[in-house]
Amino acid sequence: MTERRDIVIAGGGMVGISLALHLAHSLPPAIRICLVEGFPFPEPRPDHRPAYHLSFDARSTALSYSSRLIYEQMGVWSGLTEYLCPIDTIHVSSKGRFGSAVMDATEHGWEALGYVVENAWLGNALIQALYAQGRVEVLSPCKVTEAQSSAAGVTLTLEGGLQETLETALLVVADGAASGLRESLGVWASEKSYGQQALVANVATAQPHGGRAFERFTSLGPLALLPLPPIPDAANRSALVWTVTPEEGETLLACSDEAFLASLQERFGYRLGRLTRVGERHSYPLSLVHCREQVRQGVVVMGNAAHALHPVAGQGYNLALRDVAELTRVLNGAVEAGESPGSLAVLQAYERRQQRDQQRTMEFSDRLPSLFMEGDPLLGLVRDLGLSGLDVLPALKRAFVNQAAGVAAMGEV
Repeated sequence: MTERRDIVIAGGGMVGISLALHLAHSLPPAIRICLVEGFPFPEPRPDHRPAYHLSFDARSTALSYSSRLIYEQMGVWSGLTEYLCPIDTIHVSSKGRFGSAVMDATEHGWEALGYVVENAWLGNALIQALYAQGRVEVLSPCKVTEAQSSAAGVTLTLEGGLQETLETALLVVADGAASGLRESLGVWASEKSYGQQALVANVATAQPHGGRAFERFTSLGPLALLPLPPIPDAANRSALVWTVTPEEGETLLACSDEAFLASLQERFGYRLGRLTRVGERHSYPLSLVHCREQVRQGVVVMGNAAHALHPVAGQGYNLALRDVAELTRVLNGAVEAGESPGSLAVLQAYERRQQRDQQRTMEFSDRLPSLFMEGDPLLGLVRDLGLSGLDVLPALKRAFVNQAAGVAAMGEV
């Protein structure tokens, strides 16, 4: 006999786990939630503290202020804070131009504009929080290989689990930008290539970052330096995300550390003094992936499977968390009203409520880099005046910060 769950989440990355935690925190205990992940999860720890090893080269994620509010709502924020680095100020500038702006958390009455956290810590902390909660069934390693609509909702074929099939009222597809499950369902996603790569690495600087993040626009693309927590062998450490051409990316990946730091120093300047060390370098191609059909009867597509954005201003993961919060809110209302979580009307209500936020955030991250790459002198002057205007026009500045911090979609904070 095929077993049944009310909600099955296919994909146990940070978005999938966050959704599982939020649903379990919000929905009635009778709703059965299952998380399916193809890679083995770490084992539960007796104290439910994540196993973590300090590393100079750890990859990181920038959490917006809105993401903090969402993690507070699901009761896990306090368990994430140990290895967070607050972003107190953001310095935005354009190379070779006079325009610049500084955004400060205190101007908005916030503790921080955002936070930078190492992915290993965030992922493991969320997994241990899931175990501590004890409500979500975790199948790992296990994979959903096929999904078919049925009278009961959606019938799933599993590979690697104790059972071979599951029936569910709602399948959440959250298995990444190259989602095989999304493709098997015939859900189409558009992809716009930027013809660029994101080069990521951690760097050490002579001067302390002091909680400052930098977004530096150049004619070849933006670069960001995000503050990281100190570790024993690197007190002044920042995460670099550098947009480059594929040809420049190849050169920067292959060159010596000294040559790399010299190129970065020339592009970034001396706002943190001399760049003293660079760690492992990685790159990936940049594109805008957007799934226009994100819901159908019994199915919702989320995370990078629904939208993968340009990394400028760190919008992608934070948008996904706002999707998580809105879907949870809609499903909670539906269950209280006696409706199925897989109802098409319910899922369309979620889609309508998030459509504006998704569109606005995608346009923001899509247009911002190209705006600063235009070589027209008149447009350059307008950009300079616009950046400078952020520092003298409080309403304009607040609107810009609210969008970057993700609170524009959540109302004024």
